Amino acid sequence: MKVKKSRTNLSTTGQQRQRRSWAEPYKIKMVEPLRMTSPQQRRRAIQAAGYNTFLLRSEDVYIDLLTDSGTSAMSDWQWAGMMLGDEAYAGSRNFYNLEEAVQEHYGYRYVIPTHQGRGAEHILSQILIKPGDTIPGNMYFTTTRFHQEHAGGNFVDIIIDEAHDSRSLHPFKGNIDLKKLERQLKASRVPYVCVAATVNMAGGQPISMRNMKAVSQLCKKHKTKIFLDATRAVENAYFIKTREKGYGERSLKSILREFCSYSDGCTMSGKKDSLVNIGGWLAMNDSSIAEEARNLIVVYEGLHTYGGLAGRDMEAMARGIVESVDENHMRARIGQVEYLGQLLLDWKIPIVEPIGGHAIYLDARRFYPHMPQDNFPAQTLAAELYLDSGVRSMERGIVSAGRDKESGANHHPSLELVRLTIPRRVYTQAHMDVVAESVESVFRKPRKPRGLAMTYEPKYLRFFQARFRPK
Repeated sequence: MKVKKSRTNLSTTGQQRQRRSWAEPYKIKMVEPLRMTSPQQRRRAIQAAGYNTFLLRSEDVYIDLLTDSGTSAMSDWQWAGMMLGDEAYAGSRNFYNLEEAVQEHYGYRYVIPTHQGRGAEHILSQILIKPGDTIPGNMYFTTTRFHQEHAGGNFVDIIIDEAHDSRSLHPFKGNIDLKKLERQLKASRVPYVCVAATVNMAGGQPISMRNMKAVSQLCKKHKTKIFLDATRAVENAYFIKTREKGYGERSLKSILREFCSYSDGCTMSGKKDSLVNIGGWLAMNDSSIAEEARNLIVVYEGLHTYGGLAGRDMEAMARGIVESVDENHMRARIGQVEYLGQLLLDWKIPIVEPIGGHAIYLDARRFYPHMPQDNFPAQTLAAELYLDSGVRSMERGIVSAGRDKESGANHHPSLELVRLTIPRRVYTQAHMDVVAESVESVFRKPRKPRGLAMTYEPKYLRFFQARFRPK
């Protein structure tokens, strides 16, 4: 009996496979050994950390997926640039290289470097927000909302409803609901609209070019500015290229420029898309805002031509901007996230869908449907994952959401998530296999934890330093 060959096999006649494997578009020149720990060592470590993965020592972590902020691997070209740091206090040539890179790739006229993204958020909030103002945005981010509220403003979520549903397959769950936005523009004093690309707390979900253009038109009608959180705007551009009609043949660089053209400026953490360990910037097109920013940067960060950064760090960031829009780099970056996410989906593990740009988000509510949200399901899941394998993740749920500044009551977000954040150019596919197997092990455990109780709560941004104990 003849056996019919599968279409996916190579034949003697040269028939090709339907799918070809891909590999990272780089090779490894230097390695950092990872420490393997025993279950007993991990138990002691998480107890000492108060069941908060932020308080673990990095030496006790095997695969570190806490964040992609400042944890990426720099290229040989970036490291070479570090040797060319002009450490003059004023007028460093590296500043002008950074300024030129931002102007070319993002399109903004004025560039003020900051030590990282939250420095830019602080300066922008101090300039534009007055007590009682409303700042609409497509879902909150922790530090952004803090700076807005600290300046006297009130954040209002205007993201589409699908973003709050982890099972929704909407391709652009970062989109702004135009009706929600218009209600706020008519009813409130709005200094600017804050648009995140991609939306971290929704699962790394992108906003479409069509939606961004519509938001721009609406804000022009109401004479209101738009400021991007452009931290992962290149990743957002990749999703526009791959998901939105009419952009498939466009370059990432051109998509990024068009996307930013619908805004008046941005805050930026260069520690994500721009592939550096430290650094950020505030950019805008309004000369009066730029002048005020230069005045405040001297008070809070440093002179306007270094903004709290060494010259070598500005040079590495300028070169990272150029590398960030490389098509092969971004395809591999998003591809690794998709690889991990697809493994988990194949094994019926509950995650936020569709798979986002910088991380996989585990749906802690579906891991622990028995657990009340005030028992911190996501914080519990992050601790359980570390105990299982030494993989460090982070909570993105009720702990991160914090408390209402008026009533003091806990915010209860609809999404209770654990973020597995993939650093750029750091781990291999084998590491992703280990992570997936650990997640499955925790998910399949027959004995489920009861949750955690908070034993220490800091005044601000509690998810960084809070401590817990098992219930």
